[in-house]
Amino acid sequence: MTATLDVVTQPPSSPSRRGSDFAPLARRVRDSGLLDRRRGYYGWAIGSNLAATVAVWAAVAWGAESWWVVLLGVPLAVLAARTGFLGHDAGHRQIARTARVNRWWALFLGNLLLGMGSGWWNDKHNRHHAHPNQVGHDPDVGEGVLAWTAEQAESRRGPLRWVARHQAALFFPLLTLEGVNLKVGSVLFLRGRSRRAQLLEGGLLAGHMAGYLALAFTLLSPGKAVALVALQHALFGVHLGSVFAPNHKGMAMPGPGERWDHLRRQVLTSRNVRGSVATDWLMGGLNYQIEHHLFPGVPRCSLRRLRPLVIEHCAELGVPYRETGLVASYREALGHMRAVGASARK
Repeated sequence: MTATLDVVTQPPSSPSRRGSDFAPLARRVRDSGLLDRRRGYYGWAIGSNLAATVAVWAAVAWGAESWWVVLLGVPLAVLAARTGFLGHDAGHRQIARTARVNRWWALFLGNLLLGMGSGWWNDKHNRHHAHPNQVGHDPDVGEGVLAWTAEQAESRRGPLRWVARHQAALFFPLLTLEGVNLKVGSVLFLRGRSRRAQLLEGGLLAGHMAGYLALAFTLLSPGKAVALVALQHALFGVHLGSVFAPNHKGMAMPGPGERWDHLRRQVLTSRNVRGSVATDWLMGGLNYQIEHHLFPGVPRCSLRRLRPLVIEHCAELGVPYRETGLVASYREALGHMRAVGASARK
């Protein structure tokens, strides 16, 4: 579980000797058919996830008289994360052949079913993919509650400085708020959007909130409804954070003036998490983060098959390819956060 794989024969910061290092791999992946849409898979994944969600809410209605019903917030959180993974795929245009159809899938899965704005997510996530782990460009390492560089930690004042000092220990507790934060961010993002986007996305977000709260408070007493909603959102945030945190935290962070080619920019800043079928399922296949960053249009279910091609190509070029077990990935990510937090303790 904690074994690592590193293919390293040159320094991580070495520039590409030529501009076509990615092209041979891209041709090989295209010829392999891994870029093809997987309509059967997505039909099954979306349908089964919807059916399971309906079944859990039916169980909520059936067990409404008991406080044990609150524990059904656990499967609801897991299923919400699956919806989030599918919305992520729609944003990357992995589900359908046309941008228009993928857009409607993103609105349905993200805004309506999950209450997370697809416009906000795509804007944030596309900037992350374009400049992963680069301060000033990647919003995932921008200024926020947590500090990702020593400079950020040293600049903190007041309560945020205390948080920076202890951020490694606080990371998972803070993730319990991420489910709500995603929804708040989605609404705030609409303030600067066009009238059409505000009406469409805002209407779907409002529809989700109205339907979700009506369902919870109609089926359950107010106390149980609040407990179920709180538990689901807390675990949903922890689940998503647990999936995305090991992918980049503690990996290379390009400096302001550094220019890396596409291959190195995506590979050197990403970490794969290797594990069992259960690990792949819980992390939605996004544990193959290197492959996803190199080829964001490859359907998520095909990333595992793409991995050997990328490992072979990186080995030929001497480009470091980082892959660890699940426990080791968290150890490295939290170790980076602890080291950064030390700057705030000085």
